[in-house]
Amino acid sequence: MLFGRRMLDRLWSPAGPGSGPVAAQRGRLLLFAAPGTAQRLPALLAWEEWGGEGRTAPPPLLSYGTGDAVTVPPLCPPPAGLEPTPPASRWLVVPDGRSPWLPAADVLLWACVRAARATPVPTPAAG
Repeated sequence: MLFGRRMLDRLWSPAGPGSGPVAAQRGRLLLFAAPGTAQRLPALLAWEEWGGEGRTAPPPLLSYGTGDAVTVPPLCPPPAGLEPTPPASRWLVVPDGRSPWLPAADVLLWACVRAARATPVPTPAAG
């Protein structure tokens, strides 16, 4: 979830484009994207040599596309006392039905690369 949070921070930085709905669920961030992103993003990441030789391997990204289903958090939180602590899932960026904006694969690639570059690379211990 830390890498997903870094991606989200890049998307919502002053230089970033923002993002559409984002949910936190079971230790993962779900970034909802434009149709076709699940098919295109893996190829873009491979082109970027994502986790290639000599690079720190970033966490695996899961992409869901046409025909896949995900469980989303409720739009309204349950009454007090009925929600487990901490919540099983919650919205970080709530869906906006009036003007939805879903990032495309190139935007998510931009966020992935910047988040990976911002991740400190462990240095070998001197010995």
